[in-house]
Amino acid sequence: MDKMRIKGGKTLRGKVSVSGSKNAALPILFSSLLTAEPCVFNRVPTLQDIRTTLKLLSQLGAHVKYSPDQHKVEISAKNITNHEASYDLVRTMRASVVVLGPLLARFGKAKVSLPGGCAIGARPINFHLAALEKMGAQIQLEEGYVVASCERLKGAAITFEFPSVGATENLMMAATLADGETVLENCAKEPEIVDLARALRAMGAQIQGDGTETIRVQGKKSLHGCHYEVMGDRIEAGTYLAAAFITCGTVEVMGLEPEFLEAVLVKFEEAGALISRNKNSIALSSSQPPRGTDITTVPYPGFPTDMQAQFMAIMAVAQGASVITETIFENRFMHVPELIRLGADITIRGKSALIRGTTPLIGAPLMATDLRASASLTLGGLVAEGETLINRIYHLDRGYERMEEKLRQLGAEIERIK
Repeated sequence: MDKMRIKGGKTLRGKVSVSGSKNAALPILFSSLLTAEPCVFNRVPTLQDIRTTLKLLSQLGAHVKYSPDQHKVEISAKNITNHEASYDLVRTMRASVVVLGPLLARFGKAKVSLPGGCAIGARPINFHLAALEKMGAQIQLEEGYVVASCERLKGAAITFEFPSVGATENLMMAATLADGETVLENCAKEPEIVDLARALRAMGAQIQGDGTETIRVQGKKSLHGCHYEVMGDRIEAGTYLAAAFITCGTVEVMGLEPEFLEAVLVKFEEAGALISRNKNSIALSSSQPPRGTDITTVPYPGFPTDMQAQFMAIMAVAQGASVITETIFENRFMHVPELIRLGADITIRGKSALIRGTTPLIGAPLMATDLRASASLTLGGLVAEGETLINRIYHLDRGYERMEEKLRQLGAEIERIK
């Protein structure tokens, strides 16, 4: 199992390009199930979750051609022979539950494993199922699987109890082939939702309101193929900007519109960073340690839960105290004990963590528990004195493409070891 070895103390400088967004690419790849015509997707990141998605599509009977060096995927779902997403794949990637909507909409049947637990907390899919039932689906739970069927989904008025990203994606895709209009209320507003809607419109779907709390979808009898380029990864961009900030460096991240990361940029500025926003790039510069700054994670356009762990690493070396409150996932402080091993002063109080900035952090062997925790520990290692060794970095490979190479080009002393 690979590990990451970091020798801290290097100031990061330079430019780095972000890969395509993992969280946008996954549902966009599954949207290929909605049409019998070929779809070509560009700027698809080379990540383990992408490979898992393509494996699942292949098991369903889709013809998949993957060119990782070109970040290109070609999918033909003309001859789907299987309608079951097995537990073996769903358990490794919870996002695969969004295969339910496209399968049900186009083929009238789907069998998808319940995703089960998650290291950062429960993510129930009851929102998905209740909404699909409103559209006329018959749903049963059998031996850990969701078994769904319908003749054709019917347009419906649906209000989500919570602005769930997965439920919004699942129902938006399902509604594209439904009979009549579907109105989705209290929708998630994340940029990845907008990117999925753009991809669906490239396939001929009629969708309005993406990026707002109300999305309207006029169902069509069929969709056609498309060529589409996935948006840049805003969390990857935020992570590299955080790496610049924590090392008092200057880094320009290219390939992302700044508006998608605005809540994070504002907090970086509050903590003392200088930010330059350009059309398709963001530059961060800092010549002194950050200031203690409070954050609360909330759905987009607020501060994203996927940047909470990285921001905590910055606050661990800040001047003064800060409070970080996590409202999205109940177990998303699993990186805290590992940051404490580096010397961070952090106290957890329910949903909040009190961080008293301290320097220096001292390198130590660490254990990653999830994707964003891995990024947080990497940031800690970049600023810690001595050597930090991070175990179980397979989590990192789920969401960051060649992170160690990109950090090295910015001046970090980091390497992957077997």
